[in-house]
Amino acid sequence: MKKITYLLIATALLLFSHPKNSIAQTMDGPLVQTMYGKLRGMKDGNVEIFKGIPFAAPPVGEFRWRPPQPLKAWEGEREATKFGFNCAQAGWPRKPGTIAEGSSEDCLYLNIWRPENSNAKSKLPVMVWIHGGGFVGGSGSSMETSGNSFAKNGVILVTINYRLGRLGFFAFPALSNEHPNEFKGNYAFMDQIAALQWIQKNIAAFGGDPKNVTIFGESAGGVSVHSMITIPSAKGLFHKAILESSGGRDGVLTGRPLNKENADPFYPISAEQIGINFARRHGIEGTDAAALAKLRALTTAEVVDGGEENDGPGGKRIYSGSILDGKLVVETSQSAYLAGRQPNIPIIIGSNSAEVPAGFVNAASKDELLSMFGSLRDEAISAYDPQGKTGLPELLTMVNTDKVWAEPARFTANAFAKKNTPAYIYLFSYVADSLKNRMRYGASHGSEIPYVFNTLESRRGNIVVTSNDKEVAKVMHQYWINFAKNGNPNGGQLPNWPAYHPSKNELLEIQSDGKAVGKPDPKKARLDVIEKEVKFRKLQKNGV
Repeated sequence: MKKITYLLIATALLLFSHPKNSIAQTMDGPLVQTMYGKLRGMKDGNVEIFKGIPFAAPPVGEFRWRPPQPLKAWEGEREATKFGFNCAQAGWPRKPGTIAEGSSEDCLYLNIWRPENSNAKSKLPVMVWIHGGGFVGGSGSSMETSGNSFAKNGVILVTINYRLGRLGFFAFPALSNEHPNEFKGNYAFMDQIAALQWIQKNIAAFGGDPKNVTIFGESAGGVSVHSMITIPSAKGLFHKAILESSGGRDGVLTGRPLNKENADPFYPISAEQIGINFARRHGIEGTDAAALAKLRALTTAEVVDGGEENDGPGGKRIYSGSILDGKLVVETSQSAYLAGRQPNIPIIIGSNSAEVPAGFVNAASKDELLSMFGSLRDEAISAYDPQGKTGLPELLTMVNTDKVWAEPARFTANAFAKKNTPAYIYLFSYVADSLKNRMRYGASHGSEIPYVFNTLESRRGNIVVTSNDKEVAKVMHQYWINFAKNGNPNGGQLPNWPAYHPSKNELLEIQSDGKAVGKPDPKKARLDVIEKEVKFRKLQKNGV
């Protein structure tokens, strides 16, 4: 299971040292009055940038494992020219007892890019990026997710931090008893909601329209968008959503139960028991307030603990993520979508053509992999390997991609379409020439991000950016901008992106040659057999 986290974290670029911002008296850069005080930003050509803006009090000391606390106002001008700390996370390569340079528990900051001379009368569309990283890594300050290009095209871009790992998702009996009226466990989602609330109250001062907010995210960020869509407390804080490689069905990305009273078959161990196991590993016995005080006395590095959560049954690693606490997170996304409880907001959802090679579905041979389909084995062979010539690594990539991301995306789009809510599906299949030796079977997890942000030059390594790469980025970036402005990705000279309808099963593919083409889903047969397998497993679980 370690491979899962490594693959997801690989999508998030971790910056190095980001010193904590301070109060400064400077007359350089744009000045904005927020409800907490004045912020002095910086200029980059015709873009104005405000970095390291606090949206809640630091979640440290007694506020570790508490909902984000109210932010205190400041006097004078606060310098907003440097990113705040990333949220505490393991470094790379992993080394227990340390945290990544530039990361800290004091990390609840956001960043804003806007067109120059924007003001309260501008009413510009707002996009809020929720970063990925397996809920254990990443930040809102990656060069790859810079908002310069969005701002140059009339959109205000906001990136946010949120608590990660055990600091972001943690349960313990004493926490459940402490402050009983507070939400428990899902501190990362509470941070995301607090950031969206800050945006509602303050973005107009930057020229943004609080009534036109689009949230978007990839991987764990996409899972977060599903959560924001289905968490009652987040209702009304945004108006459109984009979900990149986000899942949508129950499974490994689904929330674990808070305690044994609300146990779920997907998780034979509750979040509270996981917390108890973690405490015991640090020599902390008992589940009372004294034990909680000892947990809060642990160093940040001891809590992060190399980024691993080896507190499941028999010490096995478990996925860091959502907890079904029954108050903040009241159900899974799949449950909400099946019941039609999602808001009537337009969405874009999609996946890449070759997300990951393993980690979720694993097999030592083709026969073992195909046998997982049970009575659907022949149909799976027809859909995935009709000539019998596809190798195991490629087959594993196809099945992992379809089962975890592509079919759940179609399932989600179906749920929105049933409510006559606009939904648009994409399939990103483009691989730059300079990366084809690394992506043998198609576009890998997270590879669409620099195209969405039009930040190809920010990628690390010896990567040559071609004119075709730039054209793909230009087109994809414009689709996202159009959607943020109007709730429809189409417009201008872009190829038509058909809205999803179950009877037509159409999507937009960014093809391997770089062309954007609206067409019937080329993976329909594969996704159909995955959908049947999901339903078959559900019947088995229910004893039918």
